[in-house]
Amino acid sequence: MIELVNVNKSFNKRTIISNFSCKFEQGKTNLIIGESGSGKTVLLKCIVGLTEVDSGQVIYDGRDFIKMNIREKQHIRKEMGMLFQGGALFDSKTVEENVVFPLSMFTDMGEEEKVERANFCLSRVNLKNVNHLYPSEISGGMKKRVAIARAIAPNPKYLFCDEPNSGLDPKTANVIDKLIHEITLEYNMTTVVITHDMNSVMEIGEKVLFLYKSEKWWEGTQKTVLSTENKELLDFIYVSKFLKEIREMETGKKWGSEAK
Repeated sequence: MIELVNVNKSFNKRTIISNFSCKFEQGKTNLIIGESGSGKTVLLKCIVGLTEVDSGQVIYDGRDFIKMNIREKQHIRKEMGMLFQGGALFDSKTVEENVVFPLSMFTDMGEEEKVERANFCLSRVNLKNVNHLYPSEISGGMKKRVAIARAIAPNPKYLFCDEPNSGLDPKTANVIDKLIHEITLEYNMTTVVITHDMNSVMEIGEKVLFLYKSEKWWEGTQKTVLSTENKELLDFIYVSKFLKEIREMETGKKWGSEAK
């Protein structure tokens, strides 16, 4: 579990994250949603230590990350897996070399053991016979699966995903969502996903946090997100006039009349 307590972050006197507190639960997919500029990416960077918070606590299973020295933070980082937007694979490395990379960085495995682990992780994301291909030789969906294999290779306790469905068609995006969810359950990881994709929210949003103007504005699950009466969240979800009209028909209420 990861817990944030009263986290604040500003840049040039502009508040990006304001008094943010929450718990990201182990064994669940925890989703952070919100408009562009709401602070999602900065929040993720604060959680993983790429950006220092101005105040507050970031606690990994009872360990206060903010108060740790460099060596202690490095130990926590070895427990993290990262799935970057776009995959962020090394173009000059093969698929196998990409997956082996974090094992060379963060473990003492021998070469044979690293290749064996890479093969296992590639098999887990349903990729075979691609080890010696380069990223330019595989599809966008395959790149995301390679990136997931790389993220889970060191067997992390915490998995962070930044817009994992960016640039993917809906069918492939659904495959990636289900894969992230399956791996989270299988390895009992604490998974945090930043996304704009409402399909992801409805498919795997076991816990959903909505950021609005630097604050945690709403918290719930995929089962409660559509029944909310939070106006700002509704505006985010039902972005088109067509969807708003559908909701009005279903609820029998004029748009915004029930929102608070």
